[in-house]
Amino acid sequence: MKLADIKKLKVAELRSRLKELGLDNKGLKAELLGRLWSALEAQQCASNGPPTPTSPPESTDPRAPRPSPPAGAAVAEQGGPERSREYADSATQTEGESGLTPSRRGPESGSGSECEPGNRAREAGGGRPVSPEEMGRGRAFYEFKEEMRYKRAKSPQPPVEREEEEEDEDKVKLDPYNSHLHFEGGPDGACGQPRFWARFPSLWSGCRLTHGVLRGKVGFEVRLERKLLASQLEEHEDMDPCGLRVGWSTPNTSLLLGEDELSFAYDGRGKKVSGGKEEAFGELLSEGDIVGCYASFSTDGAVELSFHKNGRLMGEAFSMEASVLLCRPLVPHVLCKSCSVRVLLDPKAAPWYPGPPGFTPLAALPAGQRVRTTLPPTCKAQCEVLLMVGLPGSGKSHWARTRMKQHPEERYKLLGTEELLACMISGGRRDSELQQASQCLADLIKIAAQTPGNYILDQCNILFSARRHKLQLFTGFRRRAVVVFPSADEWKRRLSLHRMSDGEQIPETALLKLQVSCSLPEQCSNLLEELQYVELPQDRARTLLEEYRDEARRLLPPIPKQEKKKSRPHKKRSHPLGPRPSHRIQWTGRHGWNDTRSNMQQPRYWSNPHQEQGCYYRNEGYW
Repeated sequence: MKLADIKKLKVAELRSRLKELGLDNKGLKAELLGRLWSALEAQQCASNGPPTPTSPPESTDPRAPRPSPPAGAAVAEQGGPERSREYADSATQTEGESGLTPSRRGPESGSGSECEPGNRAREAGGGRPVSPEEMGRGRAFYEFKEEMRYKRAKSPQPPVEREEEEEDEDKVKLDPYNSHLHFEGGPDGACGQPRFWARFPSLWSGCRLTHGVLRGKVGFEVRLERKLLASQLEEHEDMDPCGLRVGWSTPNTSLLLGEDELSFAYDGRGKKVSGGKEEAFGELLSEGDIVGCYASFSTDGAVELSFHKNGRLMGEAFSMEASVLLCRPLVPHVLCKSCSVRVLLDPKAAPWYPGPPGFTPLAALPAGQRVRTTLPPTCKAQCEVLLMVGLPGSGKSHWARTRMKQHPEERYKLLGTEELLACMISGGRRDSELQQASQCLADLIKIAAQTPGNYILDQCNILFSARRHKLQLFTGFRRRAVVVFPSADEWKRRLSLHRMSDGEQIPETALLKLQVSCSLPEQCSNLLEELQYVELPQDRARTLLEEYRDEARRLLPPIPKQEKKKSRPHKKRSHPLGPRPSHRIQWTGRHGWNDTRSNMQQPRYWSNPHQEQGCYYRNEGYW
């Protein structure tokens, strides 16, 4: 049965089908739809290939896990009714969120590595050929298009001061400071899901825990709570839109688990991933499956990583010497796409499945045997935001990444289109991906303004209205603007390299319009604590910008004048009591109305209820 056919069923029919399958038939229509589709998909996989259990086997052991509740219900048990309702509502969006319909090529359609996170740069550098349609518009076009929206945007309201809650530093939970901004954690700190799964279903979202380990035998368990189905993927029903990676990583690696050398993941497609390289390993993951991740440190510092699925050993996945880690802790890490996950972090709760002998759950370790990752800032005054300003291809993105590498202790989060493209797996047209990334970035900037941390806004930011709006959003932060304005020859060279490396051809007319609209951030000096020019000094940059503007105005075609629409001749409405008289009627005082007609014939009057007030109806008109 196809997904499109299932969506046509009514709520009563969905509940009847779920009851026949022995599944829970309570909840909203979106939850019933997802539950039925997952069950039918699991049955199809079991009939076409080797059987893979979709849920833990029933057992009389009291330590055995209960059937996994819906994500909204799981959150409701831990948080209050208002917060749980808000979280559940965000997890049950199905249709109408966006008109975008991005195409997607999943792992089943060919080489899996081509559609995995982190391979965006490799694909642009030397992967599939880029079509002329895709080269028509680049990143700068969509960034400029989004910035134009700020011209009519209202000034943001002053931020609401939130009461600072005292947090227990020894409590193990999902770390919002060490996660993507588009990862939404639950109120209990043990569950989460992608924030924009309905609008941007191809976006991977990652998060680490607050604590890691350096020695001993430690493990943790993750459950794939529920697959979140998006209406944009109806055309690709034969592909699994969901994805999950679970494993370990060191603190300063990418949040895309498995894409760095010191990042080790068990992929739900039956693979193990590290350093961007995939190998067949384990089994496929389905809704309700539980993955156990275990790290065994030897006395000399070497470590072995193994994974379990529903209590069964999948084998040893990775092993490394002490010289590889260099005394850096391994931190539990999850990366998900269009699915919700839950981590067992209750130190008093029994494990969902018994672990290997001698292993201790991370949450049950004594505080002295755990390593706390970097603590988040407690207020906005301790945070900093860098606003990058520059024309396309000027080198501002390169400067921002160099800054992050030189100062890893500052823990900057780079908010840019390229960063989001690295997290997307649509495999479709680059124009569609760029448009989605630009729209998603506008929402992430608003979220970042309410989340303490250090950020770099890697956009053109050449419009005064856009700069002012973004700086006002970050009221309370230490705000800095960094202007990257190279010489004319250097900019042409960098722009040419940018076009060749990224496969983007910015239209000449769009580039000229950018030069005309560009302005330097001196007008926003009252909102800035510091203004920095990293290439040309301010005076030379201003002079060169004026030359760019004059040249662009000369080359741009004249704006065609719109012809004024000819006004239609006014048609007089016909009088309700007939045509108006062509003669004049004068008021003569005590004698009443005097008619100027030649025969001096007196007018005829009709009686009406308003006669006593001096109002009369006459056959020629109304007075």
